[in-house]
Amino acid sequence: MAPMARMGTIDRRWFERVATARLAGADRVLPRLSRAANHGGLWFATAAVLAAAGGPTARRAARRGAGALALASLTTNTVAKYATRRGRPVVDAVPLVRRLAKAPHTSSFPSGHSASAAAFAAGVALESTRYGALVAPVAAAVAFSRVYVGVHYPGDVLAGCVLGVGAAAITCYWWPPRPRPVHPLHTRADAPTLPRGRGLVVVVNSGSGKGVPGRLPARDHLRLLLPEAEIVVLGPQDDLGALLDDAVARAGRLTKVLGVCGGDGTVNAASARAARAGLALAVFPGGTLNHFALDAGVAAFEDTAHALEHGEAIRVDLARVRDEGERDVAAFLNTFSIGFYPDLVRIREGLEGRIGKWPAAAIALVRVLRTATPVHVRLDGRPRKLWLLFAGNGHYQPDGLAPTYRPRLDEGLLDLRTVDAEAPLARLRLAVSALAGALRRSHVYQAERVRSLRLTGLEGVDSLAYDGETASAPDALVLDKRDRALTVYSPAEAQDEFAQRARTATAAIAAGATAIRARQAR
Repeated sequence: MAPMARMGTIDRRWFERVATARLAGADRVLPRLSRAANHGGLWFATAAVLAAAGGPTARRAARRGAGALALASLTTNTVAKYATRRGRPVVDAVPLVRRLAKAPHTSSFPSGHSASAAAFAAGVALESTRYGALVAPVAAAVAFSRVYVGVHYPGDVLAGCVLGVGAAAITCYWWPPRPRPVHPLHTRADAPTLPRGRGLVVVVNSGSGKGVPGRLPARDHLRLLLPEAEIVVLGPQDDLGALLDDAVARAGRLTKVLGVCGGDGTVNAASARAARAGLALAVFPGGTLNHFALDAGVAAFEDTAHALEHGEAIRVDLARVRDEGERDVAAFLNTFSIGFYPDLVRIREGLEGRIGKWPAAAIALVRVLRTATPVHVRLDGRPRKLWLLFAGNGHYQPDGLAPTYRPRLDEGLLDLRTVDAEAPLARLRLAVSALAGALRRSHVYQAERVRSLRLTGLEGVDSLAYDGETASAPDALVLDKRDRALTVYSPAEAQDEFAQRARTATAAIAAGATAIRARQAR
């Protein structure tokens, strides 16, 4: 008997065993579960629950799961099924109570439901093994249900699962998973313990908090978590720098701890002042992207509150930009750039939520290259003609123009990346390499780690960008690092996002009930 014929015989034999099996309660549950997964409905609903009830990790897991599902479904339904054309099983042995009301008529091989289930579960697990463990049993039940209701052979299901896991793995090529919020490479530091936020001064530059159902305002969110903290909210007429200077002065007299709530630009302004004053910094992620907070392991307000309660912190390098007179021009926690990088980031971030980071970066690069003008600079005395220069405060991963995260924040080096404009057909070669996902192997792209960098000949450069802010570029400048200049609160162990949100939501409900009773008593 030929190998394929033998495999078909085994497949039919196992199908008959499942068809004649009697599993307690399965006749009521599995057919419904199988129908719920039609067109990915079950998984998109699960993704919505993860995104609504969880924190940043849950939202990333939901996005990757949905992306992997879309890729697996596209591959299964437009390629694999039409390439095989396998007939559906004969359902005579399947009891009527478990058969589907409307049997599918497409090719039996591979199972599209199984591919989607495996892709979603694997995609979620790539971002979080904990959430993956919650989803995996449901995905396995959906895959098994396709045999149990009589619409697929076991081999169809196994092939679909392999295809789904492969689709999830492929997403990592252009969209690398972020490691756990608290990375073991972080250098731990001692910091004051502030129970209930006692003695903490927090400057808030954010209209709304992140993490509480109902979009609780940031000030109210902080008040729930740290009822004894002093919270200063930036008003429409206030100057952020002046407000931070006043908060630094008060924090220096109290506990030597400054709190800040806002995006990366606000955190940058607070970090430079905290480092100069020798204060520890408590960062509450109140911006849109919160790159620094995520790398520091404080993805939610609750993470920072936990670290304050337990005195847990890490050491962080502070990168700086100085002019020829060694006067500070700017400091940056995340990135510095000249050229078209700010426009590239803006376009990429508008697309990556829908198509993934690597495709978004490639499309953004093609768009900005159409109108970009190269800049002429000298790097440590070497003349260069560049499309862009990017410097990261620490080694960003992955390489290329879509850096995502840093494993550590105190390695003492700048992550320097340049795109050369001098090579023949540099613009075309750069665009082709980006679209092919091979930018790291392109000769027009260079990456290295340096301790410092001197930039001269900047007369033709109008501005420089750092941590989402811009400034006028001097004729010459130096980039270097202040090693471990800043202490930032960060929990020593990753926290449970669902538990955090549940506790905060419970506290919000209790506070609301207390306020209602107080008004009624008046």
